[in-house]
Amino acid sequence: MRDKIITNKTTVAIGVVWLFHIAALIGITMGYQEWFVSKTTLNLSISLLLFIWVYPMDTAKKIGAFSLFFTGGMFAEWLGVNYGVLFGTYSYGSNFGPKLDGVPYLIGIYWGILTFICATLATKITSSAPVKIVLAAGLMVLLDFFMEHSAPIFDFWAFEGQAAPLENYTTWFALAVIFQMILHFLKQEGNFKFSLHLYIAQLVFFGYFFLFFG
Repeated sequence: MRDKIITNKTTVAIGVVWLFHIAALIGITMGYQEWFVSKTTLNLSISLLLFIWVYPMDTAKKIGAFSLFFTGGMFAEWLGVNYGVLFGTYSYGSNFGPKLDGVPYLIGIYWGILTFICATLATKITSSAPVKIVLAAGLMVLLDFFMEHSAPIFDFWAFEGQAAPLENYTTWFALAVIFQMILHFLKQEGNFKFSLHLYIAQLVFFGYFFLFFG
């Protein structure tokens, strides 16, 4: 019975994830970019709720780790936005929701979600701790790479000089490795099927617009 409930929850969550991402992809392609992109806050908020519901975030260790990744991600981004260190010189636009001293709360949430789902994916691929940590961090950077090309167009964020510098990716990777090491040490696992679909939906969405915008 419990397995059936988990399966049903996962199916519903995956359906919602794809519904929102495909609808946005089609809508933006058809010329309704402003309307759909302005709903980014809603989209990521729903992804967070689904993540909490299905992953699940049901232990003190998981909640503590997520809080740590949220805080660490926010602090790193704060240094980047306000002092131009770590990632390069950049600023956030208006489509990533409310900000704390220039840093959207959603970017901290995104750091947390991405750390967890990439760790879950890597765990299914390898049992080697070092390989798992590097692989999970690599998956995080891969998604960031595709996001960077759409971010200025969608008014998410923009770097001085337009293109994200190499230091953005190296810092992303270094911070991701640290987060993945912490999560591995805590031995926390989650819903693989949901993690896979959420990651692929994001990759398809931003990969498509990477090609669409050239």
